[in-house]
Amino acid sequence: MPLTGEYQPSPSDWVREQVDRYERTGGREANTLLDTGLPIIIVTTKGRNTGKLHKNPVMRVEHGGEYAIVASKGGAPSHPEWYHNIIADPQAVMIQDGPEPFDAVVREVAGSERDVWWQRAVEAFPPYAEYKEKTSRTIPVLVAHRR
Repeated sequence: MPLTGEYQPSPSDWVREQVDRYERTGGREANTLLDTGLPIIIVTTKGRNTGKLHKNPVMRVEHGGEYAIVASKGGAPSHPEWYHNIIADPQAVMIQDGPEPFDAVVREVAGSERDVWWQRAVEAFPPYAEYKEKTSRTIPVLVAHRR
């Protein structure tokens, strides 16, 4: 069952505009991170406090039909807000990788499984390695699969 509710667009202009263009074109446009040429997906979460839907472009790290969602926040000292929304309700998530979004279940990975997914993430988006060096926190890696 798809997520329903009121959509609260990001206060960040570039995020809001990228999500809008990606969705309007079924992922044919705005499907890379800014000018990097590296692919993104759209992750929709339900706000843990407001119940409103939030949509964020995140790097596309896909393997075997599953997707890593890396809560890097550019190496900032705190986790992104969407991370807390996913942890609060890991079944209230949608992934859009192309024209059709799908419901997903998300779990945070640890240990050797995290190591494998982290390596995949760095291969897909090399700046993750730099982000890891910028922060003292362990950057969470979540894995989403189709529900």
